[in-house]
Amino acid sequence: MSPARNTTSVHRISQRTQALQPSGIRKFFDLLSSIDGVISLGVGEPDYATPWRLREVAIKSLEQGKTMYTSNLGTPELRQAIAGYLDKAYGLNYDPATEVLITVGVSEAMDLAMRAVIDPGDEVIMPAPCYVAYPAVVALSGGMPVVVPTTAEHDFEIEPSDIGNKITRNTRAVFIGYPANPTGAVMPRHKLLGIAQLAERYNLLVVSDEIYARLSYGDSHTCFASLPGMREHTLLLGGFSKAYAMTGWRVGYAAGPREIIAAMTKIHQYTTMCAPTMSQVAALEAIKAGEDSVLEMVSDYNRRRLLMVNGLREIGLDCFEPKGAFYAFPCISSTGMTSEEFAEKLLQEERVAVVPGTAFGECGEGYVRCCYATSVPDLEEALIRMKRFVAKCRK
Repeated sequence: MSPARNTTSVHRISQRTQALQPSGIRKFFDLLSSIDGVISLGVGEPDYATPWRLREVAIKSLEQGKTMYTSNLGTPELRQAIAGYLDKAYGLNYDPATEVLITVGVSEAMDLAMRAVIDPGDEVIMPAPCYVAYPAVVALSGGMPVVVPTTAEHDFEIEPSDIGNKITRNTRAVFIGYPANPTGAVMPRHKLLGIAQLAERYNLLVVSDEIYARLSYGDSHTCFASLPGMREHTLLLGGFSKAYAMTGWRVGYAAGPREIIAAMTKIHQYTTMCAPTMSQVAALEAIKAGEDSVLEMVSDYNRRRLLMVNGLREIGLDCFEPKGAFYAFPCISSTGMTSEEFAEKLLQEERVAVVPGTAFGECGEGYVRCCYATSVPDLEEALIRMKRFVAKCRK
């Protein structure tokens, strides 16, 4: 007679999942939903509606009954358009038939990438603070996230030498995302070249999350795959959520060596099958006709960026000037509170929602993330409330 199996709920959950910490961002949104009158600087989402032309073509596709599955890889038209964009923007030549995969947002692309290339015990080096999903998708794939802290004193840029110091026989990949969430940092070309040298020397894959590529202020964005010799060492991740205000449409892409795209597609076909058909239609129109809307939004975000950074500094909070994305990452250590205490009390007492820096890694302690992709009147009011809160903290 076989022994009785333990069926308590905790033993039904895998150890890997039990070890995974809940998203620090979502914790605050659960709390936010129970409080009225909140100005949210927490959601990493444009406050713009998706441009009408993009919505219009998606509506028309629905009216025409175009609601069936697409190819697992995505529609040929969208893959061709993405390949054309990458060629025009960065001089990169990808075969749309074998080297471009349409995914359910960049989040799925990250997950597929790690599951496709990571074996248990493999290490993936990444900067921190970083987007909450980076270490999570590595851990869920059985890999080991290896964090390299960055600091405001060095503009939150990861140093190639620090990456080199972390490389071991188990290192499989380097995972970077610039412009960065949550800091707004942008890596200069010469430092990316240093990472490229390491990738070539140690035969590493660089997974480059460039979802915020179009949201750069000042110097132009450097696409990692466009660096000399890096096309075959790079898995390039991009999408439509941020630049085109299409977060809810859930459409992204991966471009890279065909063997990696093929491996990702195998997993993709068993899990999500394909990205939503109508979303792919809208994304295609975004590439064809969305440029004016992107330029308008980026110009507006730039004005809000300066308003937010200058306002935080006037309050007395040191703040690195973000060079991309739509986040400010002020230091709140002068208040004497931890990041989580600051965020919780600011929400409860002044009804302003920010995200604790620790949601993005332990080295985010002493910081909070403020998303300035919201209206100017709301940003101005949030700064008034934050000034009042900080003044009370310092009494």
